Amino acid sequence: MTDGGLVPENETSRCLVTGATGYIGGHLVPMLLEHGHPVRALARDPAKLDDAPWRSQVEVARGDLGDPASLVAAFRDVDVVYYLVHSMGTSPDFVSEEAEAARNVVAAAIQAGVRRMVYLSGLHPDGDVADLSPHLRSRTAVGDILIDSGIEAVVLQAGIVVGSGSASFEMIRHLTDRLPVMTAPRWVHNQIQPIAIDDVLHYLVEAAVAPVPESRTWDVGGPDVMEYGDAMQGYAEVAGLHERVIIVLPFLTPTIASWWVGLVTPIPSGLARPLVESLHCDAVASEHDIDGVIPPPPGGRTGYRDAVTKALHGDGTASRGGRKHLVRLSSPQPQ
Repeated sequence: MTDGGLVPENETSRCLVTGATGYIGGHLVPMLLEHGHPVRALARDPAKLDDAPWRSQVEVARGDLGDPASLVAAFRDVDVVYYLVHSMGTSPDFVSEEAEAARNVVAAAIQAGVRRMVYLSGLHPDGDVADLSPHLRSRTAVGDILIDSGIEAVVLQAGIVVGSGSASFEMIRHLTDRLPVMTAPRWVHNQIQPIAIDDVLHYLVEAAVAPVPESRTWDVGGPDVMEYGDAMQGYAEVAGLHERVIIVLPFLTPTIASWWVGLVTPIPSGLARPLVESLHCDAVASEHDIDGVIPPPPGGRTGYRDAVTKALHGDGTASRGGRKHLVRLSSPQPQ
């Protein structure tokens, strides 16, 4: 490590990945390995990683974010902790549970001498946090806890992640596949900035060693900004479906909308509701400062339709040793 906490670009870091059994974490581990980083995967039940194709290349530690003592042992001799878990969809009190988990991670990281924490948060408008959905407020609160910890923190804020297995993308996929004509709330006209799973992984991997001037949030997004309804129409076009008819019903409440999503998709209502509530505001990058810290992926960021095409073909992750994920909507996983 260099003076001021900056890390040379060619240096590798000992990385611990929380949420390695989830969608983002399961894809991130093989990418970190490809870049030469030693990896330790954290899991409450290590046996869930037995079938991961990269299992023999990593160290697995048993740990629970609700058990601070287990985290101290797991974090020992680690440079970078990736925070990729949340309780959305698994607990009605996920906001307080996520805040407690973040504080436990910070306490353990301080005790273990962790140099940096990397967190994947949610993209949202600037302004009063009170106006955000519980899901986005919780993501923001966790990011603040990490930033205020005194440990170097890189908080990446992303919107809809386009990839096979991403809960927010699967909601688009199943709604569009199953409903040639659909009623929808007003949020179908809200602006979103989707990002391809490959691009998210690029920023996460580079965040292990990228020199950063301070602990803060960094917005990341794909090259396309569109309405949510346009994202469904774009998916339909790539999937070879007829144009969808979307009828906006302004009186649809989050409760009704989440029930509707749960009815026509495999997403359980406990996860559907926070996802639906988060669509009530635009999710567009308000700054592009990340370009001065982490350059865009080689060849540029992936456009939405190209990202959908890759998602429909399994993301191409098998060639990188990554697991082809189904949506395991009963377990915590980033969107």
